[in-house]
Amino acid sequence: MRDVKSRNYFEQMKGRGTRTLDMDDLKKVTPSAKTAKTHYVIVDAIGVTKSLKTASQPLITKPGVPLKDLAMGILMGASDTDSVSSLAGRLARLNKQLDADDQRRLREAAGGVELSHLVSKLFNAIDGDLIEARALELAGLPIGNDPGDTLRDQAQQQLVGEAAALMNGEFIELIDTIRREKEQTIDHDNLDHLTYAGWSQDSAAQAEALTGEFADWLAANRDEIEALTIFFAQPLRRREVTLKLVRQVLDKLKADKPKLAPLRIWQAYGQLEGYNGAPPEQELTALVALIRRVCGLDAKITPFADTVRKNFQTWIMQHHAGGTDKFNEEQMNWLRMLRDHIAHSCHVDRNDLELPPFGQGGLGKMWQLFGEGLDPLLDELNEALVA
Repeated sequence: MRDVKSRNYFEQMKGRGTRTLDMDDLKKVTPSAKTAKTHYVIVDAIGVTKSLKTASQPLITKPGVPLKDLAMGILMGASDTDSVSSLAGRLARLNKQLDADDQRRLREAAGGVELSHLVSKLFNAIDGDLIEARALELAGLPIGNDPGDTLRDQAQQQLVGEAAALMNGEFIELIDTIRREKEQTIDHDNLDHLTYAGWSQDSAAQAEALTGEFADWLAANRDEIEALTIFFAQPLRRREVTLKLVRQVLDKLKADKPKLAPLRIWQAYGQLEGYNGAPPEQELTALVALIRRVCGLDAKITPFADTVRKNFQTWIMQHHAGGTDKFNEEQMNWLRMLRDHIAHSCHVDRNDLELPPFGQGGLGKMWQLFGEGLDPLLDELNEALVA
């Protein structure tokens, strides 16, 4: 048994007792019944009817205030319940829409703090029991005493301040950017009408404009983002380009130009260059292929995996044509796994050998197969396969 502090919940419980039953139906649950159900009795064993009840309120009490303004207000010192509750509710709803990459971007902007942890801290900051406990702590009083409303307000301010300390300006800007990416506006009043069905003469011009804008953005950021600097101006360092460096490009692109999403740009290039293959499955590897296309490494858009496989085949043929020993079948199997890893992650190093699909022995097995030549081999693969 437990107390019920929600007025709505308590009224709902009492409402169930008012449901009528005729005598036959009542006998099914109470065989001793002599008449139909005429009344019911509440047996209050723990004082539910005497305890204070509160009415349920919506979490988001300020739906008209922009999310960015709510967050900046809390960061600048606002601690009223409506603002905190609205921000927590909006962030909790957004959190359910995030994919792993969105979570990573927010975690990095917040210094390693998960969005779900921030939401929890915000909700805790307006929890009556936690506020009361903090107020008693400030007053130096034991449980059961009244700390007073002044200390309760001070306690709430402290709890909100602790939650606000998890945020910063960069984090709030990113939250707002991701919200815009996820937001979908549905216009129920102005319905679309089909005006033309067929091939559009303007589609090629639109694709040309889109690819041109993408190329201009890369050129404008070539000196600001390390991966672009390497691709455009330092070709000998291409083997150093990792998935983390490519993510920096993607994050900046999403923040600056959401409409230049890699898969959309791929589709535009495909239309202009007559590409009929399957689109890339990953944004990151699609972005690498697009950067290669803009830099002139590839004459036409080519899936990065295809480039890696072609370069791998050429590298193997050159190795076997030389005076060195040929790779045996077991070594070839591991080399193919390294090839596939580079095709999906752009780069391979020692740490990757402890992760799937290298769990069949990992770094130890690679050392057994290639010995002291392991590190030079990895460097050679990183250089040859992304050339």
